[in-house]
Amino acid sequence: MTYSEIINNLKKQIYHPVYLLTGEESYYIDLLTDFFELNILNETEREFNLHILYGKDTNISAVLSNCRRYPMMASHVVLIIREAQDIGSFEGLDLYLENPPKSTILVLCYKNKKFDLRTKAGKKIREKGVIFDSPKIYENKIPDWIAAYLKERSFSISPKIGLLLSEHLGNNLRKIANELDKMLLNLKPGSEINEDTIERYIGISKDYNIFELQDAIAENNILKANMIVNYFIANLKENPLLKIIPILYQYFLKIMKLHQLADKSTQSMASALGVSPFFTKDYIKAGKNLSFQKLAKNISILREYDMRIKGIDNESTSERELMKEMIYKIMH
Repeated sequence: MTYSEIINNLKKQIYHPVYLLTGEESYYIDLLTDFFELNILNETEREFNLHILYGKDTNISAVLSNCRRYPMMASHVVLIIREAQDIGSFEGLDLYLENPPKSTILVLCYKNKKFDLRTKAGKKIREKGVIFDSPKIYENKIPDWIAAYLKERSFSISPKIGLLLSEHLGNNLRKIANELDKMLLNLKPGSEINEDTIERYIGISKDYNIFELQDAIAENNILKANMIVNYFIANLKENPLLKIIPILYQYFLKIMKLHQLADKSTQSMASALGVSPFFTKDYIKAGKNLSFQKLAKNISILREYDMRIKGIDNESTSERELMKEMIYKIMH
């Protein structure tokens, strides 16, 4: 079942005896867990009928013992097992699920890995319960996730701004959601999130950011590149070299791929480069100014400074100086 399907069923009071929330992306697992905790029982019912255990502090025998409790002045017992991946064995869960009490809702929060559904317990969960798989979202999908998150809340955003946000905020969905929520408190539904918005509420400069640096490199605009690097140096905590190098590396690599493509149609390029069709024109422009040989040289420079910032062949040069050197070499 999807996240939305589970939430909709719970709102309709369609319950199952066991829910397995599993996968590497904890954000949706946490949201579902919170919903089970706060919305199945009212405040009075929760006092006696909501039980939360932690995998490292319990075992399957204790879990099943709690599952067999009868509700007190409520229709259901809700038993949530947080960090269920720390339970050593689920032997016996399959026997319990042969005939589980209709009044018990067992929620297994099995994070950062997949539950083995080939086991007896796994097969019985599949037969009797609901399985929610929460895979890690790839970094190149984060801008789309941001756009969808904002659309659900009646806001719009361009692909460029979505990409800026994703590069600035990283791939932790909870962190991204928290930052977006704080920003949205200041905005009216229906408005568009633009460069001014994210500069004011997120702190991303619209003139001095990694994508403006990419454009400066592609245009061989040395003055602009130096201005951006000086801004990065003045704000090194938000713009460390170890963050900049992999972004530029992927940028140069994509342009190299573009040089090798036979099919230069927008859709084909977008698919091959793993970018939104919105950005293909920028890569075409960059490809005209950056030859394959120049790109190979730039990647070699990035590798050199990746090692130096990590202390290899670098005894005393500061991060600020390394950043200046690296961009100078790329621009010349």
